[in-house]
Amino acid sequence: MHRFALIACMTLATAAVASAAAETLKPKDGGYRGIWFTLGQYTDAPYGKGQWKGFWDYGDKYSGGLGTYTAKHLPLAIYAPAVKKTFFCYGGSKGGQRYLYNMISYYDHQKDRVPRPTIVHDKGGVDDPHDDASLTIDPEGRIWVYVAGRGRSRPGFVYRSARPYDVDRFERISSDEICYPQPWCVGSEGIVELFTKYTGVRELYWNFRKPDGTRGEDRKLAGIEGHYQVSFRQGRRIVTAFNRHPQGMPDNRTDLYYLETRDLGKTWQTIDGKTIAPPLVDPDNPARIKAYSAERRLVYMNDIALDGDGNPVILVVTSSDHRPGPQGDPRTWEVLHHKGGAWRIHKVTDSTHNYDTGPIWIETEGTWRIIGPTERGPQRWGGGGEVAVWTSRDEGAAWTKVRDATKDSPRNHSYVRKVIGAQADSPFAVLWADGHADKLSVSRLYFADFEGKTVRRLPYDMQEDFATPEFLPAP
Repeated sequence: MHRFALIACMTLATAAVASAAAETLKPKDGGYRGIWFTLGQYTDAPYGKGQWKGFWDYGDKYSGGLGTYTAKHLPLAIYAPAVKKTFFCYGGSKGGQRYLYNMISYYDHQKDRVPRPTIVHDKGGVDDPHDDASLTIDPEGRIWVYVAGRGRSRPGFVYRSARPYDVDRFERISSDEICYPQPWCVGSEGIVELFTKYTGVRELYWNFRKPDGTRGEDRKLAGIEGHYQVSFRQGRRIVTAFNRHPQGMPDNRTDLYYLETRDLGKTWQTIDGKTIAPPLVDPDNPARIKAYSAERRLVYMNDIALDGDGNPVILVVTSSDHRPGPQGDPRTWEVLHHKGGAWRIHKVTDSTHNYDTGPIWIETEGTWRIIGPTERGPQRWGGGGEVAVWTSRDEGAAWTKVRDATKDSPRNHSYVRKVIGAQADSPFAVLWADGHADKLSVSRLYFADFEGKTVRRLPYDMQEDFATPEFLPAP
């Protein structure tokens, strides 16, 4: 215990944070219960905010089971081959209430079971999944959990497991102004942190955390009226795609930008290798790859990946209206692929909500794969829907729905998230939650293989320390 306290004193910025870094045995929960949330912007809703009553005609802007929210919290799940376990975090709830627990757990591939999930952090009455966590794993097997904040009044927290590949004991490393955390561990060098700060608008920042937990000054990457981003790491290369928010309004999100770094954030380049000097402040700059604003289209970030040649592929949903309902149709899933010095844009499919979210993979033999709630769900105009699997064998030019992973569900499935490092035959390649989009409900958690053939549900209530996830009937 003395060793951990000494490390904390050496590495943390303040005495208050340092004193909190002692190893702590974390409590367990009695099952996998996702957080249910509503933004409160919908008609005659029992949980609606008064100023929004009557403003929306087709339900909430977004609501339901948001345990794997947002697309800008990532990674959410990582496969660790050394122990053959998939570690994942999610927004849990206190006894099914609107009360957020930051949870972590794992699926043991050899024993086909999960333990009781661990409560890494109790937000003390916060019910907002904007405070969900993300994670990364260092070369020693230490699991780092980044609990998101929500502006300066609700800070974020960084935890590190006290032991390799263990989710029972954690030490608090720091408390930071860090929203939508995207930590990418770059081998033994440290962690590149991409995140957002609320400065009146949503601005993008980055930092670098050394293996001992110390970090430098936060540096601004982009401040063009506001942004959301998604990112990905391959070796020392980290790529990011982001939109902008005209007048600082996230409902106005449009345009698409791309940057990457290959030296831990010391320098940043555009897709054509041009070095830029952050922060970006002008909407018209070399990082912009598509001016959706000229088409009056909105852009919702889903995922980013790299093809076999290292070319970026960005997955987005576009629409013409930020409100739910048919006035914003079509909600179009699009892939943007950089090849031959140009960006190629291809349509995947249409869905019913701006916040329909899923990941994309570029597989080794060349297949492109998307798994997400593209199909109409039981709450028609709510976020999410039924989960389907789509593939392309011509670099995204044409897409085929190969399978419905879910069907005839009682609640919408939402925010399908990828497992970083998942093997081709893994039964746990994606993770998501369900929830009723129109009223408070339970929220269950699910995982599935790459093909969507096998969908399993995590136990909502556990009587023992371990349980085997149940199989859902095939659609």
